[in-house]
Amino acid sequence: MSLDLLVSGARSLLNLELTEAQLALFQLYYETLVDWNERVNLTSITTYEDVQLKHFLDSLTLASPKLRGDPPGFALDLNSAALVDIGAGAGFPGVPLKILYPGLKLTLSDSVGKKTAFLTHLVEKLQLREVQIINGRAEELGQNPAHRQKYQIATGRAVAALNVLSEYCLPLCKVGGLFIAPKKGDLFEELKAGAPVVPKLGGQLRQTPIFDLPGEEKSGRRLIVAQKIAPTPAAYPRGVGVPAKTPLISLQS
Repeated sequence: MSLDLLVSGARSLLNLELTEAQLALFQLYYETLVDWNERVNLTSITTYEDVQLKHFLDSLTLASPKLRGDPPGFALDLNSAALVDIGAGAGFPGVPLKILYPGLKLTLSDSVGKKTAFLTHLVEKLQLREVQIINGRAEELGQNPAHRQKYQIATGRAVAALNVLSEYCLPLCKVGGLFIAPKKGDLFEELKAGAPVVPKLGGQLRQTPIFDLPGEEKSGRRLIVAQKIAPTPAAYPRGVGVPAKTPLISLQS
């Protein structure tokens, strides 16, 4: 078994050269994922080829200044930054980014106990340091002084629509930090509903490019990125379940 798809994809799409040590961790990650996935519903994507591209490489796109839409002079050192991954599930995108940047201070949060049990096992198996795993809700984390406005990056992959995910993530970002939502497909309606929410929470959306992973055509992948330019009002995030049940801007509006 060889991680050639990940290696070539990282090189061509992200201009990254992965080391042998990093590839060994990705291989162990894959083996642990498919083993646990037989007992815990972590992912429907399990083939060796698909995990390399649709999980590992897709997660690493958050490391690309170009795909993040970083303006000239914007400095973000992921090897010393703090990142929180909401609804972390099987560990994407947080754990692949930790493999790429060992100095990243990573917090993985999920409300499902079986998934945080997997994450705990995975982090121990990969011998990753400075990783905090939290079994809890994003709404509670965002009102916790130990986490509120403490992170350079807050992200969540396949968690919720932009109008809901913004309320989960932006309260966790420091002013100057980034909220990053990996998305794909036709995003017109989601952006129409979500874009007005971002300024209410202290964020400002960036222009970011649409891209494809190797082997895809017109997948419409894009990192939706908002820079935190002002503190989030104290009222947000609202209580557990409220953002999803009553989004700030309804998708139907």
